[in-house]
Amino acid sequence: MRLRSEQLAAHLERDLQSIYTVYGDEPLLTIETADAIRAAARKQGFSEREVLTAIAGFDWSDLTVTARNLSLFGGKKLIDLRIPTGKPGRDGGAALQDYCARPSPDTLLLVSLPGLDWSEEKAVWLRALTEAGAVLKLTPPNLGELPAWLAGRLQRQRQSADREALCFIAERVEGNLLAAHQEILKLGLLYPQGALSFEQIRAAVLNVARYDLDGLREALLSGDLARLARTLEGLRQEGEAPPLVLWAMAEEVRALAQVKAGLASGCPLDLLLKDARVWGARQAPFRKAAQRIGPRQAREALCLAARIDRLVKGIGQGDVWDEFLRLGMSLAQAS
Repeated sequence: MRLRSEQLAAHLERDLQSIYTVYGDEPLLTIETADAIRAAARKQGFSEREVLTAIAGFDWSDLTVTARNLSLFGGKKLIDLRIPTGKPGRDGGAALQDYCARPSPDTLLLVSLPGLDWSEEKAVWLRALTEAGAVLKLTPPNLGELPAWLAGRLQRQRQSADREALCFIAERVEGNLLAAHQEILKLGLLYPQGALSFEQIRAAVLNVARYDLDGLREALLSGDLARLARTLEGLRQEGEAPPLVLWAMAEEVRALAQVKAGLASGCPLDLLLKDARVWGARQAPFRKAAQRIGPRQAREALCLAARIDRLVKGIGQGDVWDEFLRLGMSLAQAS
């Protein structure tokens, strides 16, 4: 049988399969899913656990031996079989099929795999695991789904946040679920249960360096030249790497040029913002910048960003920090 990740908790409360297979490329999801299965197994009396890792040279007969070698005290055993490559090979495939044909009632087999491609998902050994037990394919949420995923995590620790704040976190973690998990835990440590404000989340999620870069991007979009100059000087004094500063500024410049070109072609702004990956709290200042800045202005700023990129790489003459300020000045005035 195949299970979706959201079905697992209810499934484990009802009954346990003799075999579970978990696969996916997102470490947080695979770790948490395997932990949930192991915890349910312990409640059902599987007190003994043995870990097998199928790396190069692994003897697949160990799987059968381990399953048969039960405790003298009659306890049930969980076999934690890990296949880091996702490819058990001919011997491994045969051993898994043989095990699935005759699973032990006193043994629970948990197989952990990385993400599998479409051809591997059709393998005979995986089909045998599916028919003999439960298989969970763990797919991480995309950027559009991440705010809802974050809301569910906050709910576990009896906290909540509005859509704007959730999108803000989603933008900062950039799809890294381990980083998102850490930020949610941090919010639980910093603030009491209940609704969290955007200001609380912003203060907690951003460290000083990220805050400065975000402030730089906000100043660039708003055309606040004084704030931009102060922020650039602060970053320079703190020894911030020019490539990182260029990335922060160029990301806004590229998005502006893309949106302005799309508007000139008659495309709706909402669709263009989505294509340019302008989400959540970033949308409001970006919309204002798109109204203020003309298409030619955006193209010229993009060319200037390309020149700064060459300077950062040691090509050409000039002070890169002066050019950062010049880039900001090019977008400070209305077209």
